[in-house]
Amino acid sequence: MTPSTIHAVADCNNFFVSCERVFRPDLIGRPVVVLSNNDGCVVALSEEAKALGVRRGDPYFKLRSDPGKREVVALSGNHRLYGDMSARVVDVLRTLVDDVRTYSIDEAFLTIPESTADPAGYCRHIAGRIMHDTGIPVSIGAAPTKTLAKVASRFAKKYPAYGGACLIDTPFKIQRALELTSSSDVWGIGRKLSARLSAMHITTAWQLAALNYEKAIRLLRNVTGIRTWRELNGQPCIEVDPEENAPHMTVTSSRSFAREISDYPTLRRAIAAFAAIAGRKLRQQKSYAMEVGVFLATNRLVKDRAQYVNHATLPTPDPIADTTSIIKAADRALRKVYRSGFQYKKAGIIITRLTSADGMQPTLFTDMAELRRRQRLMQTIDRINSSYAVPEVVTIASAASISQLTNHSNMSRHYTTRLSDIITINTALA
Repeated sequence: MTPSTIHAVADCNNFFVSCERVFRPDLIGRPVVVLSNNDGCVVALSEEAKALGVRRGDPYFKLRSDPGKREVVALSGNHRLYGDMSARVVDVLRTLVDDVRTYSIDEAFLTIPESTADPAGYCRHIAGRIMHDTGIPVSIGAAPTKTLAKVASRFAKKYPAYGGACLIDTPFKIQRALELTSSSDVWGIGRKLSARLSAMHITTAWQLAALNYEKAIRLLRNVTGIRTWRELNGQPCIEVDPEENAPHMTVTSSRSFAREISDYPTLRRAIAAFAAIAGRKLRQQKSYAMEVGVFLATNRLVKDRAQYVNHATLPTPDPIADTTSIIKAADRALRKVYRSGFQYKKAGIIITRLTSADGMQPTLFTDMAELRRRQRLMQTIDRINSSYAVPEVVTIASAASISQLTNHSNMSRHYTTRLSDIITINTALA
């Protein structure tokens, strides 16, 4: 990779809200928020909602009772829709750029070919194609490093005159952009480091970049901080690995319940549902589990009620990846932590001590015929479920439905992943 390489980051604008607006044009120009699980608090919002004083993390019940925010449209998070729209955006990117690395559901890093005569113009072309093909507005920042590209994307998003893409590729442009960027807004600068920099009167990204190497080491204190400082000075040193090539070392599935659960059978069915989700994640990354844990928690916000939080992790006799075995292991852990008389608000399953399929070693007493039978069963179930728009067409009888455990009273339709929810157009003449 040479210094002349142009890195870019494509950042979907207000992504969750934009996904909703693609299929509901009536929401364009209106204040819109998207809520967390159980419609608890705001996790995404439109510019119009921000103008009314709504902030990310605001509780929904306060928003709903505020007379000044009655015009805000609140929607339950439809993450199946958002995930599918994200995949469509990435598909468009891959038709235009060879090197695309997904960073998050609404961001992807790109490498602009060195032969591109007009990188800024090409980035605007990319943003235009994504808007045309998916309906999602995208801001693209381009620069000699990924950190500077993130800075540039903020300008592309903030100022419409850039036409969806901002290129900072000269010393003058870089200095001017960093002078206008708060040090706390730099990619890789967390809250603790931001506070430390502020105490040293370093408030802009340019002041951070202008530190000499010795002072940067004393202030930033770790490799990540030094890499950020180098990138602000035009030295590429941060790599982003594609998400699909990075298997997780721990697999977790948990939820806060819409209604508190006190009886063991209902809680057991909830844990079985989480085990099914965790098992699918495990198989997707071709891993096996050697420990399965369960945790429970009551509602800490109810101050006048007895509180209880506990967890238990147990080893498995053999490495496992099939849902039925994970459910059995989770049930053993649940029996250790469950206490009657409590109202449980949250629960989950944590799978640890993972091993790859290649490194999986059965014990001397493992029934290999039964193991292969379970593997074939899980492969069949996963194949059936992945071939339908609605997940979990085939489920374990002991598992509850996730929709029964959580509240999504304002969820939009699954416009792109469920056949019955596809928009129909009446072409009949009036």
